[in-house]
Amino acid sequence: MTGERAFRTDGYAKVTGRAAYADDYAVAGMLHMVPVYADYVAAKNLRVHIDAALASPGCVRVLTAKDAPGRTTFGQIEKDYPIIASDRIRSYGDVCALVLAETRERALAAAALVRVEADPIKPVLSVQEALDPYAPVVPAYGESNIVAEHRVRRGDPDAAFAQCELVVEREFRTQTVEQAYLEPEAALCVPRHDGVIEVFGSMQHPFSTRRFTAALLGEPLSNIEVYTVAVGGGFGGKDDTAACVCARAALGARLTGRPVKMSYDRAWSFRESYKRHPYTMRYKVGVTSEGRVLAVQATMYADSGAYLSVSPWVTWRSTAQCFGPYAVDNVRADVYAVATNNVFNGAMRGFGAPQVNFAVESLMDMIAAELKIHPLGLRRINMVKQGSRTVTGQKLDKHAVSMEEVMNRVVHEIGFRKKYEQCSFGEGDELYGIGLAISYRGASLGAEGMDFCSCVINGQFDGSLLLETGIHENGQGSETAMTLIAAEALGCDLKRIRYRRGSTSNIPDSGTTVATRGTIMGGSAVTLAAARLKELLSTHLAERLRCKPEEVTFHGDKIWGLNYEYSLTWEEAMRELYLQCVTPYAFGSYRAPEVSWDDTNGQGDAYFTFVYSCQAVELSVDRKTGAVKLLNAVAAHDIGKAVNKPMVLGQIYGGMAQAAGMALMEDFKYEDGKPVALNFDRYAIPRFTDLPPMTGLVVENADPASLTGAKGIGEPAVELLAPAIANAVYNATGVRVTSLPIKLKPEDLA
Repeated sequence: MTGERAFRTDGYAKVTGRAAYADDYAVAGMLHMVPVYADYVAAKNLRVHIDAALASPGCVRVLTAKDAPGRTTFGQIEKDYPIIASDRIRSYGDVCALVLAETRERALAAAALVRVEADPIKPVLSVQEALDPYAPVVPAYGESNIVAEHRVRRGDPDAAFAQCELVVEREFRTQTVEQAYLEPEAALCVPRHDGVIEVFGSMQHPFSTRRFTAALLGEPLSNIEVYTVAVGGGFGGKDDTAACVCARAALGARLTGRPVKMSYDRAWSFRESYKRHPYTMRYKVGVTSEGRVLAVQATMYADSGAYLSVSPWVTWRSTAQCFGPYAVDNVRADVYAVATNNVFNGAMRGFGAPQVNFAVESLMDMIAAELKIHPLGLRRINMVKQGSRTVTGQKLDKHAVSMEEVMNRVVHEIGFRKKYEQCSFGEGDELYGIGLAISYRGASLGAEGMDFCSCVINGQFDGSLLLETGIHENGQGSETAMTLIAAEALGCDLKRIRYRRGSTSNIPDSGTTVATRGTIMGGSAVTLAAARLKELLSTHLAERLRCKPEEVTFHGDKIWGLNYEYSLTWEEAMRELYLQCVTPYAFGSYRAPEVSWDDTNGQGDAYFTFVYSCQAVELSVDRKTGAVKLLNAVAAHDIGKAVNKPMVLGQIYGGMAQAAGMALMEDFKYEDGKPVALNFDRYAIPRFTDLPPMTGLVVENADPASLTGAKGIGEPAVELLAPAIANAVYNATGVRVTSLPIKLKPEDLA
């Protein structure tokens, strides 16, 4: 595996513009599809009038819900998301009709002629409204707007609060955040001569896309083949919505018998796609005068929007990590996902942890200030250590608990102690502050769901190797990581391995590429497949190598016998196996270690391992304008083992950039249930000039649960800079911010 040398299997194609994204695909005779929305946030008795559109030049067909052979609603948990709306409108992003035409321009012209009518009903636009017992029930299922509920019950918080010298109670709010991927959703669907629909789409989860598509068509999964293409960013955001774009195009292809392309513009993407959940969090924390946290009570509400999506899983992670990386014996936490008529919320990088970390890490600094204890000291007193038990009762004794190690690395690198003494705390004209935050993150899915992954290695006659896994390349570099792991395990040259373009018909469903599980799960599957291929080769080549099978070794791009007296090149080895009529093929399937969870009390071993992280930031605040300028940032993450260190650092810096946006500028707002921003002219994300110099520190404590020793970095990188910035802003100004994004006014600093 690489240490410092940068390597990406897709790097050359991407930097030269040769990589083909979904919108780059085109075939002869294809139709163009565009969506039709209604100008309603909540309505019933939907009526779609299509005659004028059908008469438009170039229009081939207009599809509504009644044209779908299968079900028009689907979802990963609850089958409630309308791929095409039928009778009810529950959000401004609902698609009511699909227009097919010979060109995109003619499709757009025809779509403008579709007339949508419905009977408006009063929308529910906030969690507070939704919790009113007299509020309309938004979901099509159930009798309440509370669509998910989780709890933690540990110890006796009431008794513990009575023993505390200090009790702090605060409310925190986080905003709705758009994933802001550069490439909007797009799909090309091609009907094949054998009846299969081929799908080429910009999506994160091919198997999830296949399920959505098969449901809409009313056909078996085997009739749909989804291919991997280059993805222009996703960050969790290209699942449900992207799958629906693919399913709609597939419906058009099936009903017309022609290829169909559907490419979203930014306005459609902003209007329809799901976002990061906004949270309201109320905390009560009790501590001793020495700084030991004795009790925590937390109540959280997440706005799920109009449809469920993965809200139960997002809020479950918030529950399992409800008080960050701290060992507390007495905890009462209740976490709710609440339905509204806002555009639905779903997966985004961090998945329920950034919101909670903002609250918890702000609270730790607030408590430290109240007790006049150094914020580093307070964290050392309470952080999890080897053998500690988490708030869910899990004993951390099966991996290296490196929370203090990563914090120490950041503190040393940025010079935290000395610079903390230089903070302005609201005094003077030059307002300077430094802040820090720490976290642990459960790796992979944990008790959210079943966790397994597969890999195929297929040896070719000429000694080359085809590699494929159930992990999807979303742009994060997973194909590169899998190739590096395979090359190291087989002792062969990287050039010998070709990562095969993924297809849902080639590799078994290995779950979604989310939850920082790509490297730990995919890499472990590759390791198992490589071990089986080596076993097969050793058995059938030992005689040629004049040794026993167990004496065969693999390194230096050759296969060796005992004491290196005899060797075979991979070309020679593959020819020998073919002459023996032995197929040089191996399949590896890795299943994550067992976890446990009791829904009644929120206790159990929620994850099989954790990633430990710390980030710190220096900043200045302009007293006259309230503007925040980031000056320097340092991050340290224990990722187990770095498969490709430059890519790890890239993930760290990208995560910090996204977190800076969440902290200081990003805010996806609605007016009467309609998005205020439909493009980046009204939705600000960080520019290069908004970001500080960044230093990434890779901490490596090989994880025994991972067959490669690696864990992951994708999501831990994004969940800490926002609270670190909030703490630094306080240390600069003396103003404690409890809502994101941080917007300081000059009068706040007077």
